[in-house]
Amino acid sequence: MKKLCWAFLCLMVLSDVTAQKKGTYNLSDPIDNMDAYMKVRGSLDPSDEVVFYAKGAIYAYDPDKPWKHLFNFEMFNIARSEKLPGDSGWRLITREMLVYQDPKTNEILSAWKNPWTGDEVEVMHVWNDPVNQVFKYGAFKVPYEKMGNDRMGIYNDVPLSYPSPLKKEEWPENTRSDVYQGAELFNFFFSEKELNNRKLNNATADISWTRFSDFLPWMKMSSRPGNLLYQSRGYKLKNGYADLPQAIKDFVSKNFPEYEHAPAAFTAPNMTSWKYYKKVMEERKKKNG
Repeated sequence: MKKLCWAFLCLMVLSDVTAQKKGTYNLSDPIDNMDAYMKVRGSLDPSDEVVFYAKGAIYAYDPDKPWKHLFNFEMFNIARSEKLPGDSGWRLITREMLVYQDPKTNEILSAWKNPWTGDEVEVMHVWNDPVNQVFKYGAFKVPYEKMGNDRMGIYNDVPLSYPSPLKKEEWPENTRSDVYQGAELFNFFFSEKELNNRKLNNATADISWTRFSDFLPWMKMSSRPGNLLYQSRGYKLKNGYADLPQAIKDFVSKNFPEYEHAPAAFTAPNMTSWKYYKKVMEERKKKNG
């Protein structure tokens, strides 16, 4: 009888260990690697709408003068995820916005006085729709780092260099060259235990985002040397869009209420600040004849 009880106890312990292993993501496995990333970046439940909110500051690098703190900003990305056909990976379906603010008062700006030229220009906020991505199993592995005390991190450094939507010959005031160059640097931080809790589809996470770019088209600074540096920190909102600051929700409701939700379907190509500027200016030109 004692032998049977001991055997049963061993079986139960072995069963618990097996279940524990089943719950832990193997981040070297291409499927587990990407599923874990989607759990942090978005949600494994396609019905969830996930919002990352961040705020920070924008600095101007001028090789001839000290750095300038030009703007503060707030931003959010609203996303949902869905499986690719044949269960071959994931689609991340998103749109994002960013508002430029006065560096002292945080007032959302409609106009800005250029400290170099003295000219007042219209501020064009970021309304990027869509910003979609496809993640096929095995196409690449997301880099994870253990950080101790139940913390883990994901990083994704994205250097950018591609033909600019704004050709220098056609947009001499707004673009430096026919090639857009910049970088976007992402870090996500989260609980390892929460990641490995298979009862959860959506892991809480913090984020840092850094962007390096040319001066923005609406700044009309194409002939001046220098660059912009965006630095921010943020987190995934527990209750999604409802948890955004009221001033941001009011601004969205007034301008583009569709940003209260993620896009309904995956579309391409993606929108960027440079493409959006071109789109708005061409629409105005067409409207005004």
